[in-house]
Amino acid sequence: MSADPLISVRSLSKHFRTFERREGIVGGLINLFHREYRIVKAVDNITFSIGRGDMVGYIGPNGAGKSTTIKMLTGILVPTSGEILSNGFVPWRQRAAYVKTIGVVFGQRTQLWWDIAVIESFKLLRRIYDVSQRDFDERMELFDQVLGLRAFLHTPVRKLSLGQRMRCDLAAALLHNPPILFLDEPTIGLDVVAKDHIRQFLRAINERYKTTVLLTTHDLDDIEQLCRRIMIIDRGALLYDGPLAGLKERLLRTKQIKFILRDGEQAPRLAAFEHSLSASAQNGLLHLERLDEMTCRLRFDRSSVSTSDLIRRILAAVEVRDFVIEDEPIEEIVKRIYSGEVFAAPPGPQP
Repeated sequence: MSADPLISVRSLSKHFRTFERREGIVGGLINLFHREYRIVKAVDNITFSIGRGDMVGYIGPNGAGKSTTIKMLTGILVPTSGEILSNGFVPWRQRAAYVKTIGVVFGQRTQLWWDIAVIESFKLLRRIYDVSQRDFDERMELFDQVLGLRAFLHTPVRKLSLGQRMRCDLAAALLHNPPILFLDEPTIGLDVVAKDHIRQFLRAINERYKTTVLLTTHDLDDIEQLCRRIMIIDRGALLYDGPLAGLKERLLRTKQIKFILRDGEQAPRLAAFEHSLSASAQNGLLHLERLDEMTCRLRFDRSSVSTSDLIRRILAAVEVRDFVIEDEPIEEIVKRIYSGEVFAAPPGPQP
């Protein structure tokens, strides 16, 4: 992260006052004269900084506070307390000037005009953001190269598929080349091919223009393919802020060795090896599964079993053509965090 961050958030909170409704006719009558309220802490005292050109993943379960944070960072919501300085602006105080320096994509909403052709929406946005014709043509060429927009530029937005519309929304958000891009679930509901288009585009924009990206998503493939840094929020509190590799290191329980047998004659030797594993395994620390006739995967607790010892045992037991050592999938790590297995003490922002 740069010494002079592009986005600086300090002790940010957003609390909502909600009305507790009573049930039934009697409850409705009581509500008319006596109302009870409770405070919901959607975002509770979070602090972080994001440097120019960073791509940061911001994840958490539903209701964790991700979208509320994005709405404060874009100036849509006013915080209950705390400070935000984004690209030199206080978003909710200087919103008219600030929004010209950011791009925003909400996965379920569009900023394009529903009944006119995509290219006409782009031309209107060019005038709104005062983009020169030369810059407009250059960016449209890049957008077409990476996103393949040309095929549906003259199609009304309402006739686009979800994947096509999301590609157009991304292009629209970046037409004025903003230094900051906020993405709230940009790949939600998309198929594998459409997601790949989106990810390629974001990498290209980040490399070419050093665009800073804050990405909220439930798709952890987005995080692994795009972001080196990750922030995890739950119940409004920031649980982790640091490298994705650091998260795996702190919470990684298991590793797995996938190996391919040399030939079918290894089957009896594999059966004997599996029996020896069952005899030596304690509390399920070793688990061998057959993926197909020739491929096996051995899962083990890395804190209790030595990887090098296991490899030696495999090679001594059977002849293999290839093997690979893999970490536990990030989905499993985040699943445990969401289920309540959090850190012993909330860590502060990582450099």
